[in-house]
Amino acid sequence: MKYNQRIRHLREDHDLTQQRIADMLHVGQRTYADYESGKTRIPIDSILILAKFYNVSVDYITGASDVIRPYPEQ
Repeated sequence: MKYNQRIRHLREDHDLTQQRIADMLHVGQRTYADYESGKTRIPIDSILILAKFYNVSVDYITGASDVIRPYPEQ
């Protein structure tokens, strides 16, 4: 699964709107929609924020792994 599909599924699984996630990432809703559609690449900083927010590994969000592991504690 590609990262754009993964971030959409995570958002939908948590019953969140694109606007809510866009606000958290400090981008417009249209920009976030472009991330989910694959039209625009999501910055790594935003991937890290989403991984921490959803408590999943970056590997899971990026599609490098299909195993859901928690975000590493610091």
